[in-house]
Amino acid sequence: MSLPLLLAQFGLEFYVLMIFLAIVVIIILSIVGKFVSLWFQAFVSGTPIALFNIIGMSLRKIPPRVIVNARINAYKAGLKQIEANDLETHYLAGGRVLDVVAAMIAAEKANIPLTWKQSTAIDLAGRDILDAVRTSVNPKVIDCPQEIGQYIAAVSKDGVQLLCRARVTVRTNLSQLVGGATEDTVIARVGEGIVNAIGMAETHAEVLAAPQKISQLVLDKGLDAQTAFEILSIDIADINIGENIGARLRADRAESDKRIAQARAEERRAMAVAMERENIAKVEDMRAHLVEAEAQVPAAIAEAFRKGNLGIMDYYRMKNVQADTKMRESIASSPEEEEGNPPTT
Repeated sequence: MSLPLLLAQFGLEFYVLMIFLAIVVIIILSIVGKFVSLWFQAFVSGTPIALFNIIGMSLRKIPPRVIVNARINAYKAGLKQIEANDLETHYLAGGRVLDVVAAMIAAEKANIPLTWKQSTAIDLAGRDILDAVRTSVNPKVIDCPQEIGQYIAAVSKDGVQLLCRARVTVRTNLSQLVGGATEDTVIARVGEGIVNAIGMAETHAEVLAAPQKISQLVLDKGLDAQTAFEILSIDIADINIGENIGARLRADRAESDKRIAQARAEERRAMAVAMERENIAKVEDMRAHLVEAEAQVPAAIAEAFRKGNLGIMDYYRMKNVQADTKMRESIASSPEEEEGNPPTT
């Protein structure tokens, strides 16, 4: 093979190789180009991040732009202790990096003590860390009860029911946000405290005259213990008079006592009727015995005649005595008694 042919052959292969290398370089530059822009953005912001570190974020399935932007925001806000590795670790744990950084910046500006460890723990616990910091700076108002048209019902010692609505001003307690009770617990405790305070009042008029006493009694109970909030104030927004529960209970008790007395009276009447029936039965039984005894008298007289113990004159004298006795009784008795009616007094 001649020399010109060899040069031509090698030149063609060289050109092909150069074209291939150029394509590879272009692909590499296109891939690396977006990372270079992020690296340059971090560099000019005063928070340099190694280019290979940015590329490694992409390989670890971490969005580099999120980490870079979060690092720049934290650094510019004075939170220089937050490193890129901390941001990557929190993202891999499932946290919301930008929200955590924004919350720490807001806490820093408001002079609220909040560390990176606290903020990440709150975020990973499922709480909205940014909203919690905002609530710490700007307290919010909670209606108790939350449903429109609903009231807290309580009864004072005089038996009158009072219907109340309260407004609770709270701010987030960041130190107890993880593991602390939620807003529903605060509402329940405030409702319980209002019921207790009204129940301690001697009269409902006392509560209506000074509703602020309810607020003070409820605040003194420390209802925000072990909760994610700090109660700043409790204000009675509305209070109305409901039913007279005491009067209704007394009426129900009187009605119940009346029914019990009626039942006992009916029981005594039934016993009296039963006793009367029993006495009537006894009287009838005694009459039967009397009739039976009277029926034996003629037989006894006849027996006395047969044995000679009774003479005919004795018999007539006995009949005369009986007739005389009956006549005397007839004269002494009144007309009502003769007709079988009892005498009137």
